[in-house]
Amino acid sequence: MVGLSLGEQHFIQGGIAQDLRCDGRKRLTYRPIYVETGIIPQANGSARVRIGATDVIASVKAELGKPSFMQPDKGKVLIHIDCSSTAEPAFEGRGGEELSSELSTALQRCLLGAKSGAGAGIDRSSLVVVEGKICWDLYIDGLVVSSDGNLLDALSAAIKAALSNTGIPSVKVTAGASSDEQPEVDISDEEFLQFDTSGVPVIVTLTKIGRHYIVDATPEEESQMNSAVSISINRKGHICGITKRGGAGLDPSVVLDMVSVAKYVSEQLMNKLDSEIASAEAEDGS
Repeated sequence: MVGLSLGEQHFIQGGIAQDLRCDGRKRLTYRPIYVETGIIPQANGSARVRIGATDVIASVKAELGKPSFMQPDKGKVLIHIDCSSTAEPAFEGRGGEELSSELSTALQRCLLGAKSGAGAGIDRSSLVVVEGKICWDLYIDGLVVSSDGNLLDALSAAIKAALSNTGIPSVKVTAGASSDEQPEVDISDEEFLQFDTSGVPVIVTLTKIGRHYIVDATPEEESQMNSAVSISINRKGHICGITKRGGAGLDPSVVLDMVSVAKYVSEQLMNKLDSEIASAEAEDGS
């Protein structure tokens, strides 16, 4: 937890009220964002994202599995986040475990939609090989290397970049298996299908401090928040999920206003991220 003097607290709050933050940014401006892809050779896809001094890594591993009985037409996606104990002293022991599970749950909610799959940012039906029998299971792992605020947005950006770097081996199903047998498959070593990330959202967290909200909050700013609302939005402007932290309740009209601000900000973030991913992929492939 960041301990600030009363003077520092007033300085942060006063600056935000005047649309000039301590590091010179406006309320809705992000710190510089850097993306590297393909950093873990043994994963199917991976990426590293840095926003300011926040540094996170995401990797994707694809394994063949069996669809669940309840959703035979969908593959499975599991998200697990780990906070390195060296990222911040507060992450040692239970503090890191609690934050890891809080981040994993929030990402699960924002990227995978409701239990029914409604609103999902990741299209799980594209992971099915043979309905009811074979599907791809995606294991998405995130690691917080260094924490300097705004972890959820950074992790969602890293997951989007890692998924765009993901190649899933093409699978041929051996014909002739009867309907009640598990079909045999032939997994290609040469041919890979690029994972479609057009529907994968980014998360924009709006941190409310006083009467205003800001994006990409630093730890000092986060320590002054009334509440924070994280909204995941895809390229079409659809809301895939919303999650909230902090004790103060929010009026529905404030939430609607936050959603419209998040839509505006998400477009800029998505464009920046797409161009970073494209240049990272070009470097990775060269």
